[in-house]
Amino acid sequence: MYDGLLKISTNGIDHDCLKLLYQDGDKLFLPVENMNLLSRVGDSGIIRNLDKLGASNWQNRKANVKKRIKDMAEKLIRVAAQREIINTEKLSITDDYDKFSNDFPFQLTDDQDSAIKDVISDLESGKLMDRLICGDVGFGKTEVALRASFIVANAGYQVALVAPTTILVKQHYKSFYERFKNSSLKVSSLSRMTVPSKRKIIKNNLKSGDINIVVGTHALLSNDIDFNNLGLLIVDEEQHFGVAQKEKIKELQGNIHVLTLTATPIPRTLQLSLSGLKQLSLISTPPVDRLSIRTFVFEWDKVVLLDALNREKNRGGQSFIVCPRIKDIDGLYEKVKKMAPNLSIKVAHGQMKIDELDSSINSFSDGKSDILISTNIIESGIDIPNANTMIIYKSDMFGLSQLYQLRGRIGRGKKRAYAYFTVEAGKVLNKNSQQRLDVIKTLDNLGAGFSLASYDMDIRGAGNLLGDEQSGQIKEVGVELYQDMLRDAVYSYKNKEATLEEVWSPSISLGLAVLIPDTYVYDLSTRMALYRKAGDLRSSDEINEFNEELFDRFGVPPVEVNNLLQTLIIKHKCLKNNISFIDAGPKGILLGFKNNFFKNTDKLLDWISKSSGQIKVRPDQKLFMVKQLKSREEKIENVKEFIDELEDLKT
Repeated sequence: MYDGLLKISTNGIDHDCLKLLYQDGDKLFLPVENMNLLSRVGDSGIIRNLDKLGASNWQNRKANVKKRIKDMAEKLIRVAAQREIINTEKLSITDDYDKFSNDFPFQLTDDQDSAIKDVISDLESGKLMDRLICGDVGFGKTEVALRASFIVANAGYQVALVAPTTILVKQHYKSFYERFKNSSLKVSSLSRMTVPSKRKIIKNNLKSGDINIVVGTHALLSNDIDFNNLGLLIVDEEQHFGVAQKEKIKELQGNIHVLTLTATPIPRTLQLSLSGLKQLSLISTPPVDRLSIRTFVFEWDKVVLLDALNREKNRGGQSFIVCPRIKDIDGLYEKVKKMAPNLSIKVAHGQMKIDELDSSINSFSDGKSDILISTNIIESGIDIPNANTMIIYKSDMFGLSQLYQLRGRIGRGKKRAYAYFTVEAGKVLNKNSQQRLDVIKTLDNLGAGFSLASYDMDIRGAGNLLGDEQSGQIKEVGVELYQDMLRDAVYSYKNKEATLEEVWSPSISLGLAVLIPDTYVYDLSTRMALYRKAGDLRSSDEINEFNEELFDRFGVPPVEVNNLLQTLIIKHKCLKNNISFIDAGPKGILLGFKNNFFKNTDKLLDWISKSSGQIKVRPDQKLFMVKQLKSREEKIENVKEFIDELEDLKT
């Protein structure tokens, strides 16, 4: 268990080390340049049983997880390979596409443009697309879907967009209808709002091919829906679909293009993308003039909240109040009505009749009411730029992605938006609830959805990528190591001939002060981030760039930092040459090797014999160079030269 950063002094020489605690109070101090050997366990709040220092428990756990990951990766690769070997028609853009694109009323952001180019490249490749578009609410994911739909439908294939709620379906249908109304392509919608007589016509037209693009809820995934020539499936906000719907989507996507849109991907989907099995495009650039949302977390306070509601009303805006449970809505309505009798209120939730629900939402959308009290049915689909204040009642009862999605309903115009996450007065929150609220409070920057999904993967785990289990083996080894192990397993199955490098780090003792002094970088978290980055550097170019970064951010590096940089250069040389141990003292340099360094020992023996006794082989197979090393510079340069000479013997 990590227990802080300590400055260890040996013979008057300072070295920053990470203090690690083991069972029975055993301690290990890890030099900061080897920080890459550590990986973080995501759920830091869980009390864990520590391992005994030097025991094999940890290695056994890693081996067990690695085996399970290998089995899982093999199945994933098999699924991906089945899609990979399918050759499909190469779809190309036409002159009509340029006209369709020009109808977009806004300017594309750089990330939007990049995502669209990614999708076009996929469609032109002749291979099946499986791409995740991750971007915040209102950042322009729908435009990517619109253009992909045009290319596929224009080539004679059908397109189906599946969304989790009728409200979101209505919003998407409106967008698609407006953009395609001047084309020959027919767009339709299917959800519980669709009357039975029209539903039958839509089903028949889908089967005959008369409908080119259909937008619908999970009703599109029912067994009585037959497509004539489905070419593209677009899945929006998949985290809201149940297991059965996801299995149906998986069944459908066997031989068609798939495009997934989400603001906060569920851990499983994010994991698939990070593992390279699903392509990923990030839209993290906000539209022009978009402002971040001011976020507050506190106990329900009617004075503060009344002020927020009146302030929004006085600037000509509207407010959402979100309730976690339908059974609490009546009580919340009375509480708000008593608190703000001058404001008009409408209610919306999933158990209302369709016409009542439509009436409430349309009234609010048209600006005829000041407040909409609803459940989280508004988290996807309602686009009301005039609503820029949101109060969430009992916010601890919502999930992390729900909170983020809900907050994304406001702040979609040029006005500053305000979100108030409230909890019951005096309520003691459990660890996960507190953690979610802490995270949502810190993620107030625009485009943070991808970061949130990573936090969510830390809190919940990545889950079983092939089924409906969301716990996963991640808790056993930690999120970072799990990521690395899965990525390695996928790589090894994709590249049968390739060998994976073992993660290790040499022990380097130069008798020099190695640290980033707090007088140079005051903030501890910043120093730790720099140490983490330093531990992952693997080439001279990366080390030089790191040096330039330090100079730009903090000024001329002191000698202790230069010692760290030189240690990193020597570490890079050691990794390259399987040198596991270096100890440079005033009388010489001692080198040890990780395994068989020389295939041909004749060169080594010849070199040693010609050294006039300057190079000696110890009984423990370590090499010792006899040399007087007085200054810092002599130590560094002679260690480098010693390693370089050994490397030359390999050729």
